[in-house]
Parts: sequence; structure tokens; C-alpha cells
Amino acid sequence: MRYEGVLTKMRTEITDVVQYYLVWENDFINLNQAIGKKLSINFLKFQCLSCGMEKKIFRQGYCYDCFNSIPQAGDWVINPELSKAHLGEEDRDLEFEKRAQLQPHVVYLANSSDVKVGVTRKNQIPTRWIDQGAHEAIEIVEVPNRYLAGITEVALKDHVSDKTNWRKMLTNEVLDLDLAEVREGLKDYIPEEAKEYYLASNKETEIKFPVKEFPKKIKTLNLGKSPFYEGVLIGIKGQYLLFEDGTVFNVRGHEGFVVELKILV
Repeated sequence: MRYEGVLTKMRTEITDVVQYYLVWENDFINLNQAIGKKLSINFLKFQCLSCGMEKKIFRQGYCYDCFNSIPQAGDWVINPELSKAHLGEEDRDLEFEKRAQLQPHVVYLANSSDVKVGVTRKNQIPTRWIDQGAHEAIEIVEVPNRYLAGITEVALKDHVSDKTNWRKMLTNEVLDLDLAEVREGLKDYIPEEAKEYYLASNKETEIKFPVKEFPKKIKTLNLGKSPFYEGVLIGIKGQYLLFEDGTVFNVRGHEGFVVELKILV
């Protein structure tokens, strides 16, 4: 089977095991069905996810010009504490920023390799946790805007990491943690503005990924340097495809790359 299109992050569906989909303009693939089969990936060209032009991708699937101009790539996206829509202040496009920032956000703990704190829009749960390869997660606060979530994350990351060790996540070197206990220990560090939004429930969400075997050592596939690859798919975790020879391919890291994908066996 042959597919061609521009890569965007895999869409997911949480069931007993996470279901992964590559969505093209006029087609889609359930990649779970390709596990155990040989795949080839051939890089054809770039296509900016914003302007659609064939320009080299700079970051997040966007060309340099778009990354530095569109509201979807403002600094507040990566650093939510910089959000200002609640003050009526514009960064790049106030109406867009109001829609994105002035909605419920959740600060959470996730365990991908070790415990980390993070921020996501409420409507992105559990997608955000799946994308990070977290096998368990728990919510801490649910606040009405992105700014409050951002300052809460900043306060808590003085006491727990805000980064995922992606190598340990992909080799499944995970720690057995009691997230509810960690969550309780962080309660006193929540900023005063957000304390009233502390969630009473300490229910954990568990996530299982479709992986036949985890690699012991990994090597990353960068289509910008190695435009063709062929290998047997043995699993999917986070936004990574895992191959039998230890190669891992970050789909989200290649957004804006137009590829030819073949399922060979």
C-alpha cells in the first residue's frame, strides 16, 4: 500500500491500547495495523503547514516567515505564563489569542520516564498525555485561562521537572510512582491566584501503548539528513514510530515534510 502527503502529528484515540492515525488530505492510515510490517518512508519535499508553500520547515511545521508571524507560534504557546489575552493585550492576533487562551486549562503531572509537570487545554486531555508518551497522568488544577496555568507550572517546576526524557520514555525505562502522593506534596507551592482551582479528585489516568518490543538502544531518523528509510515497525509511543533495528522516528518533529509512505509486507 502506498500513501503520499504532508506529515502532521498523529491523531490518537484512547481505547484499551492507544490507536494511532496518520491523516492525509484525502486518506488516513490506522498505524496500529502496520505494526509487525515493513514500512518505507521517502522524503519528497517541504510544505509549510501555514502558507502551504514549498519552503524549508523552520519549526513546528512552519517556514521561518510563518513561524515568526502567525499567532499559532507566539511565545505564549511554549511559555503559557506569557499569555496576556486575559488583560486584553495583543501579541500577534488578539481575537485568536482570546479563543486559545481564555478557555479552561489544566496543570497536570505525567509519568513518561519520571514525573513531570505540564500544561494543556482541557479539551486536549488525554491527547497531550498520549503525545508525551505518558503511561499515567493526574490533574492538579483546572483554571479558566492559560496565564493562570502558566504561572502554576512555573511555580511547580521549581520542585518537579517540566521535561520528558524521551530516550528513557522510548526504551521504557520508567519509574513506578504514586502520582497522587506527588500531587499532594506540591499543593502548598500552587500560587495564591490558582489555589481555589485545586481539584479534589486524585484519579489517575492509565495509558497503554501499542508496542510489541521496546528498543534497548535507539537511533533517531532525521529525514532532512537521511531522506529514505525502510524498516519493520514494532511499536508506537508518544509521537514516535519504533522500528526493529532501534530506529525511532518522531512524526511530530517532521510536520511539514511531504513523504511517500509504503507498507511493504
